This record gives sequence, C-alpha cells and structure tokens, in this order.
Amino acid sequence: MSYPLLLDLRGRRAVVVGAGPVAVRRARGLLDAGAEVLVIAPALADAIRDWVSAGVVAVEQRTYTPGDLDGAWVVQACTDDPQVNAAVAADAKAARIPCVRADSAADGTARTPAVARDGDVVVAVNTAGDPRRAARIRDEIGLLLTDRGREDLGPGGWVALVGAGPGDPGLATVRARLYLAQADVVVVDRLAPDARDLLGAHVEIIDVGKSPGEHRARQHDINALLVQRALRGLRVVRWKGGDPFVLGRGGEELAACVEAGVVVHVVPGVSSAIAGASLAGIPLTHRGITAEFTVVSAHRDPATSEDADWARLGGGTGTVVVMMGMGRIGEVCEALISAGRKPSTPVAVVQNASLPDQRVAVATLADIPDAVARQGLGAPAVVIIGEVVARRAPTSVVRA
Repeated sequence: MSYPLLLDLRGRRAVVVGAGPVAVRRARGLLDAGAEVLVIAPALADAIRDWVSAGVVAVEQRTYTPGDLDGAWVVQACTDDPQVNAAVAADAKAARIPCVRADSAADGTARTPAVARDGDVVVAVNTAGDPRRAARIRDEIGLLLTDRGREDLGPGGWVALVGAGPGDPGLATVRARLYLAQADVVVVDRLAPDARDLLGAHVEIIDVGKSPGEHRARQHDINALLVQRALRGLRVVRWKGGDPFVLGRGGEELAACVEAGVVVHVVPGVSSAIAGASLAGIPLTHRGITAEFTVVSAHRDPATSEDADWARLGGGTGTVVVMMGMGRIGEVCEALISAGRKPSTPVAVVQNASLPDQRVAVATLADIPDAVARQGLGAPAVVIIGEVVARRAPTSVVRA
C-alpha cells in the first residue's frame, strides 16, 4: 500500500547517491521539478559532469557518509552497491526523509512512478513493483494527452459515430476513447465492447442492440434518438461495433443528423470484416493468390428483399468475406458453388473475433456448413472464403 503525493521541490535539496545511468535519469527528473540537486558518487557519468559545468547540480565526488542527507527533502539511492543503498535508505528513514531505493524498491520509503506530462498535467503510475506494466499504462495515458487528445470538441449538441472495433476494448482507437470521455449519452450496439468503465457516472447509456430476430429499436427510432438528444445540447456517442460505415448503418445515421442540422463527428473503427481474418492468421490478400477481397452482407432486408450478387461473387477469384451470414451459411455456400466456385475452396469461420472465446473452424465450401454445426459455432462470426484461407498455419496463435 502506498500514498500518492506530489512534492513541490522548487529550490529544495534533493540528494542523489550514485552517478550511473539510473542516477542520471533520476537526477534529470529532479532538475525538471526545480530541485537543487546534490550528487554524491566517487565517479561521475558524462551527463553529470556536463551539469556540473553548466552549474545546475552540485557534486561531492566521494563515497556516501552519514550526514550527507542533512537538509534533503527527498533522496535517491542509485549506486550499484546494495550495502551503500541500504545505508542511505536507513539514514533517510531515521531522518524521516522520503527515499527511493533503485535496486530494491520495497526497501525504500518512496517509489518513482512512471510519469506522463503534458503542460501542467502530470499523471503518475505505480503498479506495485512492475515497472514495465507501469510504463505501458503511462504510454497509453500519454496518448490521451496529445494535442488531439486535448482538442475541445465543442460545448455540446453533437453526435459522434464512433467505431468501437471488433470486440476487444483494446482495439478501440485513442480517438474513440476521447469521445467517450466527453460523452453525456452513449447509444450502444450489441457487438460494441463494454465501455462502462470508461464513462462518468453521469453518462446515460442506451442499449439499442440488434440481434437475429430481436430488435430493441428500429433504425428510424435510433436516428431520432440521436438527433433529439443532440438538439437538447447533449454530447451523444453512437458506440458501434466494428466501423460505423461497414454494414453498420452509419450512413443512415449520418444522413439523419445532417438533415436535422446536427453537428456530426465520425471516428472510424477496426472492422471485424478485416480483423476477423487477421486474428485467425488469414491474409485477405496474398501475393500470387489474390489482390482483391469483397465484403458482403448475407442479411436479406425483409422490406426490399435486397440480397448480394452471389452469382458474380461465385464467378470471381477474389476473397469473399461474408458478414451476418451464419443463419444462411448453407444457402450462401450452395449459391457460390452454383455460380462457379469450386466446392474444394477453403473456408474459415471466425466466431467472436478478438475476444478470449474466439473460435475458428476451417473446411471447404462444400463442407463448412456441417463443420460449423458439429462445432456449435454461431453468430457473431465472419466467414472468409477463398484460397487465402489455405495460408493459415493450423497451429498459428494470433492475438490482438
């Protein structure tokens, strides 16, 4: 357990015992904080010699002795001798001076966190002795502190059509998280990642997810919902799985907002049409096999009976990626074979792409319906049809 605290070290003494690479990094941080730095070490790194020449640090070029910590507000024990570091830490503890011990963090009374800085914003990350994890988290936070992350998205009254990616929250973009952080209302798709941990307590979450045979809201109702909330001056994020404009009806929502005079922001997402294949280790294009792929929906609109041109797709040689096709997979395969695709064409079905329970079935165009049934695969899934599927190594393990 630790108590996070930011120290004002401007004009106050900070002692660094040691002068190796770690000591240089710690001394640089203290100088950046405005501290008066005293370095104690028998030998000095070049960077410290340069600071001495510039008059920005004081140096005692010798071994550490008791009494060297007098007047210090903070101490960094950074030598390559554990006994010296232990002595420094013991003296600091007796004098009630915070001490960071570089060789054994648990034996000091303070720790140096991973720090992200942007102007007057300082974020410190501590992960209980795992500096690599702290650095990774620090770097993620740093991305949010870029110029784009500080961008003012306006006082309200807008809609953001945000692609959330294929399912793994880590595949949502930094830009997507920026909009979530500023949202008053989040209108959620069924396949979008759970974003509740990224939202403030005040945010209204509206679930309008659609699943086969069950629609919580019709599309025109969703359009109206987005417009109405935005016209009330609220910041509305439409949190959509994949990419808003790849079989996501983002175009309809955009048109409704534009017609109503609502400001619209668009944040592209990683489409599951591409991610599903990638995370199964399947290239959608491959030199010497095919230079094209087609993404098609197998969903038949009951209002228009609109359907894909299976005859054209069956007669081609490019990769075909079928979305929303699990309910018609047998019919789709038969249509493609009838149009000229070889029954032996390799096919992969990727269920729950990017999630921990991702599953993959591989068979031929003739056999994949039975393979899917035997393995119990269902929606949501991406179907990849083409010779590129044969490039997938059976033992490959691919992670997002």
